[in-house]
Amino acid sequence: MEVQIKLRTKKIGLEVIKLIDELPKKDSAWAIAKQIVRSSTSIGANYRAACRAKSSKDFIYKLKIVEEEADETQYWLEILEESKLITPARIEKLKIEVNEIVSIVVASIRTASDRKL
Repeated sequence: MEVQIKLRTKKIGLEVIKLIDELPKKDSAWAIAKQIVRSSTSIGANYRAACRAKSSKDFIYKLKIVEEEADETQYWLEILEESKLITPARIEKLKIEVNEIVSIVVASIRTASDRKL
């Protein structure tokens, strides 16, 4: 499962990189592009860091960062869609994938926290 989540979280970053190349050449799109690339690629990077955690406390802490970055990526996808910089159809699968990752990470945090007690 860990390897599968590593691949999925990396794919989110790669898909966002492809997505921003489709944005119109506008200052507003450029500002959002910088934010969403940072948050989306951070999902996979921080998940990898969580997999190397030194303790359960460290693992939970790092997974919470993954959750925050995924949530931020969801936010920027909503901004792109609602500002009409990108069509809803273009990002639908990406939004679903990010939401699934958030759900998996939240469940993992809960499980790790329960074991810690």
